[in-house]
Amino acid sequence: MHIIWFLVIGLIAGWLAGMITKGRGFGLFINLVVGVLGAVLGGFLFGLLGLSVHGFIGSVVMAVVGAVVLLFLMGMIKRA
Repeated sequence: MHIIWFLVIGLIAGWLAGMITKGRGFGLFINLVVGVLGAVLGGFLFGLLGLSVHGFIGSVVMAVVGAVVLLFLMGMIKRA
């Protein structure tokens, strides 16, 4: 059941990150995949910073931060 919640949070995060970085996104499907990967990246980044999150909203915020960072990095690579 945890993997389903992880995917749901990642999908929400990808959609929100695509909305935040409008114009720099890669389309709905890729943004959703980036959201799932961003959830992992967000957990890593928050761990490095010593931050912890609790609950659904905290997890979504963490995943959105990771997805926005990932979309930014992908945009930099795409321009090069």
